[in-house]
Amino acid sequence: MAIALNDEQKMMIETVRRFIQTELQPLEERIETDGQLDTDTARTVFAKSSALGLYALNMPAEHGGGGLSAVDRILCEEQFGHTSDILIRRAFGNVYEPLLECHGDQIERWLRPTVRGERTCSIAITEPGAGSDAQGIRTTARRTDSGWVLNGGKHFISDGLWSDFFLVSAKTGEQAGSKEISMFLVDKALPGLTVGKDQAMMGLRGTPHVELFFDNVVLEPIALLGQAGQGFKLAMGALNVVRLAQVGARAVGKACHVLELMTAYAAERKQFGQPIGDFQMVQQMLADSVIDINAARLMVLHAAEMIDAGQDARDWIAMVKVHASEMLGRVVDRAVQVFGGMGFCKELPIERYYRDARIYRIFDGTSEIHRTVIARSVLKRGAALFDVNR
Repeated sequence: MAIALNDEQKMMIETVRRFIQTELQPLEERIETDGQLDTDTARTVFAKSSALGLYALNMPAEHGGGGLSAVDRILCEEQFGHTSDILIRRAFGNVYEPLLECHGDQIERWLRPTVRGERTCSIAITEPGAGSDAQGIRTTARRTDSGWVLNGGKHFISDGLWSDFFLVSAKTGEQAGSKEISMFLVDKALPGLTVGKDQAMMGLRGTPHVELFFDNVVLEPIALLGQAGQGFKLAMGALNVVRLAQVGARAVGKACHVLELMTAYAAERKQFGQPIGDFQMVQQMLADSVIDINAARLMVLHAAEMIDAGQDARDWIAMVKVHASEMLGRVVDRAVQVFGGMGFCKELPIERYYRDARIYRIFDGTSEIHRTVIARSVLKRGAALFDVNR
């Protein structure tokens, strides 16, 4: 696996890093205090990012996106991990890959306006009784002579307050017990769609997580994304990208940011007349963090290279999801320990990073679910699963 960066990649990383440091990180404390990002600031952030060509980097250039390869996107996503979730969404976009299934009039109605930042979407899969079991949803879409009628509900819909349409998974099979699932483009303004409460969270301050309720929501035929029955495949494809980029790469970036703070503090903070970084047990925490981060980074890059090579990276992405999310938890926990009492105080951001890190082991498939996936794959495929030379 080649990891040497070319000049173009270095310039891209530096541009993203500088933007985050100068435009986004100064906003984090206010978001943590207010619990939200005000509309005017959000629009300013978007305008500045768009002017630099940093919005919707994951989308093809033919639709106005950045046209990045999987590896290049991962390099950017690692930098995104150095700031808050809501600022990432407003500055760099949250344009989900299933939108690439848009065709005909769907392209100008939903896809391209979203790539341009004129529209914003959220993906609505999770339900109270269907989290990791995405096939266990109860929301239904019944076919009619004039389109579809949507009924049911979703929850934990990230960024749902800001979004003006949703990618909604629903059962569409006519027969009782059918597991056929389809995906729909559902505008927020449609009659019968209600946005419920914003669920307060332990971390991720500023990012709303809302409920959605669908009461006989009438959908046009054009609202069906892709083919009927293709919804589960689209949902899993979207989640695999999210797991690699928004969990794996961002976890590496967040851990790097925390390690930078931890290292600086260990060099400055003195006890018994010497910097605490001189103590072997503190050095061990720093060394273990470096090892953890680089192992996760290599796993993420390997999975991205597999995608660029047209290979099936699902098993590797499952491994990334487990290792990167748990690595972030370990690194932030060590940071709290190194900072001591100050690490537990809201005066410093360490306790915020600690809270934000916890969700990584839960969303987009828990560590337990992914371990099951990995175990089943290795039992089926043997050494081929983990041998990078095969």
